[in-house]
Amino acid sequence: MARFVRIAAVLALVLGGCSSPATPESSSSGSTGPSPVDDPPGLITCLEVAAALRDATLMDPGVVDRIAASSATADAPVADAATALADAYAQAVAARGSAAEPDAIAAVSIAAADMSRTCGDSGLESVP
Repeated sequence: MARFVRIAAVLALVLGGCSSPATPESSSSGSTGPSPVDDPPGLITCLEVAAALRDATLMDPGVVDRIAASSATADAPVADAATALADAYAQAVAARGSAAEPDAIAAVSIAAADMSRTCGDSGLESVP
């Protein structure tokens, strides 16, 4: 029952965020600060997915790409969950405008919920 409630909440967040127009991503190519340290491994990735779930921005362009990119230094379970999320997102983008789109978006929500659970199981930040 708790899993169903969590998935329903994630779906509500994601689907609620889908109705707003996409905004261009701002680039910080002039960043002068050091890269953040991913200690323990996967922390940055888990913080990224937690923020995306909290802010309902999971389906916004660039968000899943940032999550996947930050998983390069994550431990295997978190990195695997990020890869599954990126794969689901790519399928959702490919399904845009088709009859398969709602199911593909739901798959992204499920992958994000699974990733959040993996972060929690790893002792890292999950949905705040």
